[in-house]
Amino acid sequence: MIFSKQDVEQFQIHLSEVQERIIKAAHTAGRDPKDIQLIAVSKTHPLEAIKVFYELGQRHFGENKVQEMSSKWEHFTADDLQWHMIGALQTNKLKYLAKRANWIHSISKPEQLKELQKRLTTENRKMNILFQVNISNEDQKSGCEPKELDSLFSYMENCPSITVRGLMGIGSLEAEAEDNRPQFRLLRTLLEEHKSKWSSETIQLTELSMGMTSDLEVAIEEGSTMIRVGTALFGHRDYSL
Repeated sequence: MIFSKQDVEQFQIHLSEVQERIIKAAHTAGRDPKDIQLIAVSKTHPLEAIKVFYELGQRHFGENKVQEMSSKWEHFTADDLQWHMIGALQTNKLKYLAKRANWIHSISKPEQLKELQKRLTTENRKMNILFQVNISNEDQKSGCEPKELDSLFSYMENCPSITVRGLMGIGSLEAEAEDNRPQFRLLRTLLEEHKSKWSSETIQLTELSMGMTSDLEVAIEEGSTMIRVGTALFGHRDYSL
């Protein structure tokens, strides 16, 4: 797909609008906007769209499916482009992520940690991860229960190639933004609680990945450091921008 000059200009407008939303929300919360990382969720969107946003200065991209991510990263050699796996994980797909992914947001089981450590050792790489917590209490959502976090942190002593940097959560998708505030607050509270209990070379709890197009302001007010935005940047899949 080749984007027209008008398409590129529209992408630039979208990026500026999202950046402005982040800045405004951060200022409302008394936070520094520089502490909040925008992750452009490029799932289902073509390689060319990622290239456009890269040229516009975006460096962090999120994908939901391992196969789609790996098919895209083959076309980039830039060291400053960061790939974030944000979708539900199958343990047998971790061998592919170990090759090049920079972040995994959706680790929720000790067996995933075990497999990822094994694969990273083979690849002679290190990786940042987040533990995903099911903060919405919805059966269809991935993530561990809050009470399971300690077992995950405990297992990190077996994972010298992995650094857990924080927690990830997904608010209720059908809810109004304000309705997700208690869920985001829960995730922040969990991070603070476990930060006081766990700290080591492989446990450095600084990040909260929460908030998307519809609720990023509330997420930032509740402490998010990573915002995952797709539609507000890329538009819908048919590019009716």
